[in-house]
Amino acid sequence: MDKKLLAMLACPVCKGELKLNDARTELICYQDAMAFPIREGIPVMLAVEARTLSTDERLDKH
Repeated sequence: MDKKLLAMLACPVCKGELKLNDARTELICYQDAMAFPIREGIPVMLAVEARTLSTDERLDKH
């Protein structure tokens, strides 16, 4: 994902910072414990499309 685009994006729920998880092709909001998918290079910034982070993922902030 383009670094400029990532810098402009914010969590749609809390407006907080998102972290890119290249391995899972997701944008992570640790504050809300949500992972937003990136499909075909396009971030899907809908809370209903996000998955909830597991406890281990919440503790493993990069």
